[in-house]
Amino acid sequence: MIDSSQPDLNRRTEFTARYFVESSAPVAKVADVIAGEQSSGTFLALPGETDELKERARARVTDVRALAPVMEASLASAYVARRETPQLFHRGEIEIAFPVDNVGPNLPTLLSTIAGNLFELGEVTGLRLLDLDMPPDYAAAFPGPRFGIAGTRDAAGVHGRPLIGTIIKPSIGLLPEQTAELVDQLCAADIDFIKDDELLADPSYARFEARLAAVMPVLRGHAERLGRMPMYAINISGSIDDMLRRHDAVLAAGGNCVMVCVNWVGFAGVAHLRQHSELPIHGHRNGWGAFTRCPQLGFDFRAYQKLWRLAGVDQLHVNGIRGKFWEPDASVIASARACLAPFASVQPVMPVFSSGQWAGQAPDLYASLNSVDLMHLAGGGIIGHPQGIAAGVASMREAWQASVEGIALQDYARTRPALRAALEHFQAL
Repeated sequence: MIDSSQPDLNRRTEFTARYFVESSAPVAKVADVIAGEQSSGTFLALPGETDELKERARARVTDVRALAPVMEASLASAYVARRETPQLFHRGEIEIAFPVDNVGPNLPTLLSTIAGNLFELGEVTGLRLLDLDMPPDYAAAFPGPRFGIAGTRDAAGVHGRPLIGTIIKPSIGLLPEQTAELVDQLCAADIDFIKDDELLADPSYARFEARLAAVMPVLRGHAERLGRMPMYAINISGSIDDMLRRHDAVLAAGGNCVMVCVNWVGFAGVAHLRQHSELPIHGHRNGWGAFTRCPQLGFDFRAYQKLWRLAGVDQLHVNGIRGKFWEPDASVIASARACLAPFASVQPVMPVFSSGQWAGQAPDLYASLNSVDLMHLAGGGIIGHPQGIAAGVASMREAWQASVEGIALQDYARTRPALRAALEHFQAL
């Protein structure tokens, strides 16, 4: 007799997802409910769910770890309210193994499996996808990053240090020729990386084609001087047809990067672009707070970045320490570490620090990561430097050099006016 709760593992390949769960039901019970709901089961026994089908297709619970319960639900559930008045709500971490054959190399189906209707279950009053793991052979079936960190460095011509960059500011409103003027100033300062703001894609007064035509001659001119072209991540977000057409226009013009707003383009859109792309893909995660800001709901970045790695982004935003957003510094650092960590033989992606950044964060970033495989983007920290853009770029580079060499910024700044001015100006803000 086959034990239907324990499929024959020799006959199928699995991937796993780990969750935080809160429920009016005991954690082990709700784990079984989730495993059934997200595979072959439903709310009642069906004659078609035979032992053979379960062995082949049903998910299984592989780990249950209880946490301290709470007296109040994190999320309302009409289902619970109709049936009971719980005295407490159970919490725990669970791991569920899903058959690879249920999903295949299909990102929408993978998301539907690990992050679909389990969020809707009535017994659930809190649920968060914490992590994801899969066999390398399965991960290899997804697009994955084409360039990753090494390819990004090659395209930018920058090795052995962080890529120092900035964002076109003001975010919205510049005409194409004004954008080109700012790009010229930034390139004259020997910047490594420039990106469009996520709000800018194809406005009526600065159409994508007009912006590309304005900035590319500037970039090519500075490339001749520098021996490398500063990487410009121009925002191509739009429909799939728009993105493919815009990617091709950037490639034909000699560009070296494209940017997409990943949450709104979607996994299938990014994966399709990745299969077509001959340029590094800069992943902007705007809207991420809606997925993660409630600690009892949504996604942990560990799982989130793995999904975008599978889709094929090469660079991914992680916020910035001591920045202007809500996220604690420890969370930002953990996100960057996740981007750099091994995952099923899928190459890592370059973490992108931005939001309220300037030279002063470099020592803590380096001490926390012990790596220079990152982008450090400063808008105001470069463009708003009191001595101008060139000094802003210089101050960032000097801060990183000091950090790598283990020299305090104040000491390093004694003979470096740009860094000294940054410390005096931005520390007071």
